[in-house]
Amino acid sequence: MARSSVNGRGAGPEPAGRPAPVDAVAVLDQESDQEFDPQASGPGALTAARAALRLALPEPGSKFSQDDEWCVVAQPGGPWTEFRFHDYDRIFAVPGLYEKIFYDVLGCDSPRFMVGLLADALAAAGQDPASLRVLDLGAGNGIMAEELAAVGVPYAVGVDILTEARDAAARDRPGRYADYLVADFTALSAAEHDVLAEHRLDALTVVAALGFGDIPPTAFRTAYDHIADGGWVVLTIKDAFLHETDPSGFAAMIRGGIESGALDIVRRERFQHRLATDASPLLYVGIVARKRAPLPT
Repeated sequence: MARSSVNGRGAGPEPAGRPAPVDAVAVLDQESDQEFDPQASGPGALTAARAALRLALPEPGSKFSQDDEWCVVAQPGGPWTEFRFHDYDRIFAVPGLYEKIFYDVLGCDSPRFMVGLLADALAAAGQDPASLRVLDLGAGNGIMAEELAAVGVPYAVGVDILTEARDAAARDRPGRYADYLVADFTALSAAEHDVLAEHRLDALTVVAALGFGDIPPTAFRTAYDHIADGGWVVLTIKDAFLHETDPSGFAAMIRGGIESGALDIVRRERFQHRLATDASPLLYVGIVARKRAPLPT
């Protein structure tokens, strides 16, 4: 789930000490024979939007923490504008930009990889993917729902804290979600709890969304509590957030769930989530588990 704060960076001249975007480009102009229409929606429009964007990364040798990575982007006919990677509201507002940054340029493959692990686990358990009713926490613009549908999971409910994320999902992947809630899972209303209960959810996906203040442990716990016992839990998290010294609370929560038997691990894999802007690998841990009981407090 994305944060709603904006740091004030935006259009204008490149910051002092940084090279002109064209000199900093790591890849990234793609040719397309599709005409770009910023008002269009759906898969074809998304492909054209991705191809129409120009993107430049920081100069080679620069290294930033994952929470402070940035790039500069030129939309068709527009100036170069700086985007921090965690300014999701601004990124989702630009058609194709999320995919351009994280998938086309930095090679993110987490949704496909984790859905593959889930599909393998379902096959081993003899469960039909079509039976799942998934809560996709931190849903963004619907990439997980698209991957789930590709392996036969037709029913997903998206949740994000940003209206921009819901609007982007409707624009980029219309019809992929049975419902999409814009909600703060640290402070759900009674009406929002009731809506979730009506969906009879038996699987939770939280992919490329945990940590960095985007989804705190309390929000994850609330989502987990809405999943039926015996249901599936699919999550990714940066490996650093599972160390005993982690101050975020995720390590203690996941460890407590495993040790208590509440979280029954089926698959656990360390994998490359994507590249950093300096081309170094960002390693995450992917977990597929069964919910056996509430997480201990």
